[in-house]
Amino acid sequence: MPRSVNSVASRARRKKVMKQAKGYFGRRKNVYTVAKNAVEKAMLYAYRDRRQKKRNFRALWITRINAGARMHGMSYSQFMGKVKAANIELNRKVLADLAMNHPEAFEAIVSKVK
Repeated sequence: MPRSVNSVASRARRKKVMKQAKGYFGRRKNVYTVAKNAVEKAMLYAYRDRRQKKRNFRALWITRINAGARMHGMSYSQFMGKVKAANIELNRKVLADLAMNHPEAFEAIVSKVK
């Protein structure tokens, strides 16, 4: 008696991987074994970078706040220390946006904490 293989499920599993590999270059898009490795690696990068994105944005906000604070004669650490002491509850994202897009509002915050 021949061995029973669930080819329906096997094909579905392969099709799922090939669908995820759409748009890849070369053999990564049409050879299952290569595509499987590429998709697995892509998933790892996606998982890792969802966490790294938060770090990258925080670093960007700190850089922007630092640039804005230095235009008014303060360093980033001095500015943030005084903001916390003055009980101004604006997070780094908002402060960075003010420093970039609304310099007059950022200047008002700096003058309040000085």
